[in-house]
Amino acid sequence: MQLSITEQLAYSTVRLECLTKTGNVQTGTGFFFKFLEKGDQHVPVIITNKHVVKNAVKGKFILTKSDKDGNPINTEHFTAEFVNFEQQWKMHPDANVDLCAMALAPVVNYAQQQRVNLFYRVFDKNLLPQKEQQDEFTALEDVLMIGYPNGIWDSVNNQPIFRKGTTATHPNIDYNGKKEFMIDVACFPGSSGSPVLIYNASSYTTKSGGTIMGGTRIILIGVLYAGPQHTATGEIKIVNVPQFNQPLSISRIPNNLGICLKAERILELEKLFE
Repeated sequence: MQLSITEQLAYSTVRLECLTKTGNVQTGTGFFFKFLEKGDQHVPVIITNKHVVKNAVKGKFILTKSDKDGNPINTEHFTAEFVNFEQQWKMHPDANVDLCAMALAPVVNYAQQQRVNLFYRVFDKNLLPQKEQQDEFTALEDVLMIGYPNGIWDSVNNQPIFRKGTTATHPNIDYNGKKEFMIDVACFPGSSGSPVLIYNASSYTTKSGGTIMGGTRIILIGVLYAGPQHTATGEIKIVNVPQFNQPLSISRIPNNLGICLKAERILELEKLFE
């Protein structure tokens, strides 16, 4: 079975469901990434935000099964469940960087012991921005975000939700002096940890104003973690994208903007798995 790029991207994320110490059920988004690549060997991990798994005493996620030919069976799934879920994750050493990662190999190995093969797609370093690509970035780029807003997903086929938008600040500039940038995409509870990609299906405009025709441009540029909200008094606050639905309050009104950690910060987690 031949899958298009966007069809493959539908298998690059996972819906994280957590039970907290206080009894809340919260959801977030994780995505697959390759660490420590050496030849055909690598360490597959799931990456998300720290606040998604904070205080999670139990957690689970669902992976799609594959058939004997390696094709996905969308309606057949394998559920991975954990106790002490927060402890399964390795946290970014900087308290101000809201990223963490968990090794996927134990889950894959356990599934294989049950004679179950899994189908998923893993991002790697080749999809991170290269210097020559960054040199062509403009302030306004088309972006694609993949995740589970409000925990919404196609549970029958284990498929995520795609959202399109644009960069709201230049992806090459450190927003407010941090390795972050802003996107103009409506971000809801459950979107935390979503991968954000520059995605052009057939053409795009270069910094010099020329148009590149044909081919697809796909670059992993960031991970959603927070968004600005304004209060009834007019104050702007930056808050983590919540993991569960909360009653709307006039004291905090979202702006349909998201703040993303730059993708280069993903690589800072790699040494935790050496």
